[in-house]
Amino acid sequence: MNSPPPPPPPPSSTTKDTTKVPIKSSSLIADSLRGCRISSGIHVDTKELRQKLTMPQYLRFAMHDSIRFMDPNAGKSHYINKDDDNVEAPSTPMVVFINPRSGGRHGPILKERLQRLMSEEQVIDMLDVKPHEFIRNGLGCLEILAALGDSCAKEIRERIRIMVAGGDGSVGWVLGCLSELHARGQDLVPPVGIIPLGTGNDLSRSFGWGGSFPFSWKSAIKRTLYKASIGPICHLDSWRLSLSMPDRIIIEAPHSLKQTIEFTLDEGLQVEGELPENVTCYEGVFYNYFSIGMDAQVAYGFHNLRNEKPYLAQGPIANKIIYSGYCCTQGWFFTPCTSEPSFRGLKNILRMHVKRFNSTEWELVPVPTSVRAIVALNLHSYGSGRNPWGDLTPEYLEKRGFVEAQVDDGLIEIFGLKQGWHASFVMVELISAKHIAQAKAIRLEVRGGEWKDAYMQMDGEPWKQPMSKDFSTFVEIKREPFQSIMINGE
Repeated sequence: MNSPPPPPPPPSSTTKDTTKVPIKSSSLIADSLRGCRISSGIHVDTKELRQKLTMPQYLRFAMHDSIRFMDPNAGKSHYINKDDDNVEAPSTPMVVFINPRSGGRHGPILKERLQRLMSEEQVIDMLDVKPHEFIRNGLGCLEILAALGDSCAKEIRERIRIMVAGGDGSVGWVLGCLSELHARGQDLVPPVGIIPLGTGNDLSRSFGWGGSFPFSWKSAIKRTLYKASIGPICHLDSWRLSLSMPDRIIIEAPHSLKQTIEFTLDEGLQVEGELPENVTCYEGVFYNYFSIGMDAQVAYGFHNLRNEKPYLAQGPIANKIIYSGYCCTQGWFFTPCTSEPSFRGLKNILRMHVKRFNSTEWELVPVPTSVRAIVALNLHSYGSGRNPWGDLTPEYLEKRGFVEAQVDDGLIEIFGLKQGWHASFVMVELISAKHIAQAKAIRLEVRGGEWKDAYMQMDGEPWKQPMSKDFSTFVEIKREPFQSIMINGE
């Protein structure tokens, strides 16, 4: 496949490193307690770290005012009235977005610790300031001051790095907002590192930041920020999901999907049957996975259960235990005997076409009869650190026409899960998932019939998709033309 070359790293980056980060499986509790993979042998001097990360006061205040007044020009007065014209930029200026609701009771404590290590203005509460507000106004302020001749603002804009303290959803939110810079054709897109505070933390695991944050280590945050300041740059594919359905169908869309104007289905593949005159369309971007079927149905039920009874889930370990118990109550493990077996598989409602890495043509891929969930996976980590695609041998790859999976190869891995028992063995890596295809584009056509609803999810956000008996619902997945820029914490 001749995929477009990745964008050049920002000036502050080191050589691109796309080395695959291995994911090891373990029990849920042990995995949650393991913490970040930060070498305890590293000693980080607090004063030196602060000098390395902290921006000059006049620029911090200028960015703060620009964000507060939603105007990138609002910070000009701080530049005009600054006392010293010879202020030097720090070697690795950094901004940390923190979701204080993540990490249980530790979120607010971590926020205070971060503010003491850098400055209050450089630690951004995502509940108060949205990432796009910082990008448009905070970074916009630096660009305006740099255009006025402020060399310090220019160097900070070129060197700045971003850390996200939260779960995969928080990281994806920031990455999605940074895509605005790509869309505007800007080369200076800050790289992103992760302080894992969520439940699954698959993005964090994939880039060497670990599966959880070791709050018991007093020096852990210093070591994390130090690693973020020197970590090499790598790249991550992002995938755009476009959803088209008959106009009268209404869904409760997750945050990752936004309603949009009608999009045009890829004309390289002819649609079977009639298309409705009016359609409703949604679009969104995911970084880890999209799935359809029983796993999404279980996630949807658990999501609603947690919203109705938030006291049940007070942290990552509790979430995993409750989710496991909830799975056992669903038909994925014990299908009622009154259910017609032929109605259980996705094959009855789904047609799937893909474009393989070495082809420009759409190809119909049969959905195995036994498969009850299909997952399109971008990362090496799924379901809190599992690798369902597996480490495949060169002989097997050649036999199936696959290539070794990477997070920046322009391909997405498609696999199937059968009943809950099969999924359980896959998740503990006793067996591999049902390998279906590798693709650079996917089209799913979901047909109504005996099933009234299908369930879908992207990056952990599930929704219920009503189906029409008369018209199909279409899902198209294609890679975004740019890649997200990440910091490798390994």
